[in-house]
Amino acid sequence: MAEMFTTLGTWNWLIFGFVLMALEVAAPGVFLFWLGLAALLVGLLSFAINPSWQAQLLMFAVFAAAAVPVWRHFARSAREASKSNPFLNRRTQALIGREFTLEKPIVDGSGTVRIDDTIWRVAGPDAPAGSRVKIISADGASLTVAAA
Repeated sequence: MAEMFTTLGTWNWLIFGFVLMALEVAAPGVFLFWLGLAALLVGLLSFAINPSWQAQLLMFAVFAAAAVPVWRHFARSAREASKSNPFLNRRTQALIGREFTLEKPIVDGSGTVRIDDTIWRVAGPDAPAGSRVKIISADGASLTVAAA
């Protein structure tokens, strides 16, 4: 066992780091990525300073422990970014309350409205093309409107 530690070298750390990162792809959870990054850092530092195996293990432990607060920082900033844009994956919810012009008339309760570069299907009371309508609810890709 002692011989295994004495043979720790730069390439072993680099391979270990890439294996951990590959395992992260197979079993995502973001934890193995940071351990792999710590192993890669030890491997890169081993190229430059050629430390003893004890120093390499100590560097790995320090880098792995330092990775936890770094990971928490990135996770927190990602959470805050999603809070700053509450409609990120709910585009239709952001449309409620806005007014648009009908592109095609609402006939028998169905028509269309152009919003930016997309044509949306709308349901509501009959109205001619060019009328202003206000979106009052959204269900999937269908919007319910009322006269503005």
